[in-house]
Amino acid sequence: MTTVQTNGADAPNHIVRFNPNDRRHFIGGSDARTIMGDDQDSLLRLWREKRGEIDPEDLSDNLIVQLGTITEVLNRAWYQRSSGQTIKDIQKRVRHPVHKWMGATLDGVVEQTGAVFEAKFMLPWAFTEEAAADKHMAQLQHNMWVTASRSSVLSIITGGGKWVEIKIHADPLYQHLLLTAEKKFWRCVQSGEPPVLFNIETPRPRLEAVKVVDMSTSNQWADLAATYLRTREAHGEHETAKADLKKLMPEDAKEATGHGIKAKRSKSGAISFEAQLVEASRAPIQ
Repeated sequence: MTTVQTNGADAPNHIVRFNPNDRRHFIGGSDARTIMGDDQDSLLRLWREKRGEIDPEDLSDNLIVQLGTITEVLNRAWYQRSSGQTIKDIQKRVRHPVHKWMGATLDGVVEQTGAVFEAKFMLPWAFTEEAAADKHMAQLQHNMWVTASRSSVLSIITGGGKWVEIKIHADPLYQHLLLTAEKKFWRCVQSGEPPVLFNIETPRPRLEAVKVVDMSTSNQWADLAATYLRTREAHGEHETAKADLKKLMPEDAKEATGHGIKAKRSKSGAISFEAQLVEASRAPIQ
């Protein structure tokens, strides 16, 4: 056991005894989402928790959180069955080798690749892979940073009976912003100064394309596909004609005209074309 004296903004000096594994004394992956989020009240609550001024929020009555906990074993088993990969280091607690205030409790690590494994339960309505990746990006990037992993796997079971695997790689820019925000937050924990939102736009998640989609039920896809097929041959002829016209244009010519088109050479040497059929509405030929 260790002791620490705290002095909160609205609480008297007091001594808090804690266990080294107590989540109050390091920033974990789930904390990263709050620190990088846009909810000032949640950020202040987390700050007070880390300072020992209030107890961690009781989530025993939060059905979504409990569903995530209960389905974690199923999630992990389903991932292993579907991917052929093996998950190790389940619920392992790790600390960053340099920044000791950074830690993570891992859902697991993919044995064959070293990727951080994260199991989640999400509601089916309005579910998209992009939204899911964005929601959990801070936690994933934090855990990858702590474990020096270059990739992660987000394994999601939805309430609609769907399983989704999302592969996300370490993002140096995101991790730089994350580390900066977490350092500022941890200084506030140590000093007693209330934190403020980091309030910076983070890079959009880059997802690895891993699925095949049937678009045969989309009317818009059908219309655009028909246009593509109808114009494909003409487009090929168009591009061939442009290439041949460029070859015919003398190298010392700035402009060349004739038979309804004008070719222009830019200072960089690039040649573009304009239609001259109607003087009032010239349109560039792509």
